[in-house]
Amino acid sequence: MRIWFAKMGVMMCLSVALAACTPTYRNHGYIPLQEDLNNLQVGVDTRETVDDVVGPPSSAGMLSGGDYYYVRSRVKEVGMYRPEVIERQVLAISFAPNDTIANIETFSLADGNIVPLTRRVTDSSVVSNGFLRQLLGNFGNVDPGEFF
Repeated sequence: MRIWFAKMGVMMCLSVALAACTPTYRNHGYIPLQEDLNNLQVGVDTRETVDDVVGPPSSAGMLSGGDYYYVRSRVKEVGMYRPEVIERQVLAISFAPNDTIANIETFSLADGNIVPLTRRVTDSSVVSNGFLRQLLGNFGNVDPGEFF
């Protein structure tokens, strides 16, 4: 009987370990259907028409009245490993100065360049000071003339 429990315990541990290594996929973003894009005509349709036909974009250009960008990504995660982007599509709809569609372009992960993101950290003078030291250090910095 004990051997049976030991075998079942080993089998359950192995099945949990195998299940943890199963890849999971996450989908983010939205790209309009090709049928909807076929309804848009370059040089004829306007920004309002694009909003009505395919919906508002997930992101737009930096300035008001900028181009529309629709982005969809598929990310693969396996256990403890770093997530990997396996598919990315970007649909860019650019507009002419008269607010009509100038161009519709589609890009994939193969078309882009990887842009490394960095964190810029500003040195702070409070790193070596504890909370109480910072709190008590402010008592001498108060000017009573500011209150009257």
